Amino acid sequence: MPKKDAAWHDRMYNNRALVPDFADHFAHWKNASEQARQTLPAQLDVRYGDGPNETLDIFPAARADAPVVIFIHGGYWRSLDKADHSFVAPALRDMGACVVVVNYALCPGTEAQPVTVPDIALQMAQASAWVWRHIGAHGGDRNNITVIGHSAGGHLAAMLLACDWKKLGRDLPAGLVRKALSISGLFDLAPVRKTPFVQGDLRITPAHVRMASPAKWQRPRQGVLYTVVGGDESAEFLRHNRLIHQAWGPKTVPVCEDLPGLNHFSVVTDLTRPGSRLNVLAKTLIGQKSA
Repeated sequence: MPKKDAAWHDRMYNNRALVPDFADHFAHWKNASEQARQTLPAQLDVRYGDGPNETLDIFPAARADAPVVIFIHGGYWRSLDKADHSFVAPALRDMGACVVVVNYALCPGTEAQPVTVPDIALQMAQASAWVWRHIGAHGGDRNNITVIGHSAGGHLAAMLLACDWKKLGRDLPAGLVRKALSISGLFDLAPVRKTPFVQGDLRITPAHVRMASPAKWQRPRQGVLYTVVGGDESAEFLRHNRLIHQAWGPKTVPVCEDLPGLNHFSVVTDLTRPGSRLNVLAKTLIGQKSA
């Protein structure tokens, strides 16, 4: 058994070190995202709140009353931007969806306004509430929302399934989000807290671990979560994928798959490839009536 010290955690969780050509993936995302914004109808930088980075981009569907997909980007809660992820919109729009790509504040924030992982989770709940209240004006069906997230975004997508929406707004339905797809998500913050290369920015505390680790919660009363991870990802990312399935059970997590030949970055690009397993799973989930 390897010694699970700081160096081990860095090896398990530093995806850029694990994927030497990660910069090529980012370049592809950037170029494809610019093309998507140039070619698709879009409303960019719509504010869902008054806080830092509380904006979203809307790519309306070709028809009205379309299912809605909220996409949450990754970056260890501390990097990247919605503008880097417009590339998911064409493929999801081809599935008939109205696509919303959301931004959030990044850890650690500033001295005057620090940002924590629980803060970001609350922002994502507020963004989802904004979508429910306003997406009808953009042709979306607010009663058919699917959340898809990658990496840190996959963690946030899972958290939204368990959100107590009535505490956020009395007008909101209890089942505002009932369908989620987590791509390479992290579901227990305890080992991330022990990972030096991110903990300096994330500043995860034991309280944050309790508040924002979906695998430590009882399973949501309603809704489904599909989880996937690249088959070439680290042992820890593979473990997290199994962990949420074990914690919430097959009724809530009916899909838990390792996708062969994909790493932490190529796996999200696979979402955009028609006929790929991830593309098919996303299309299936979007097409389901809310559980």
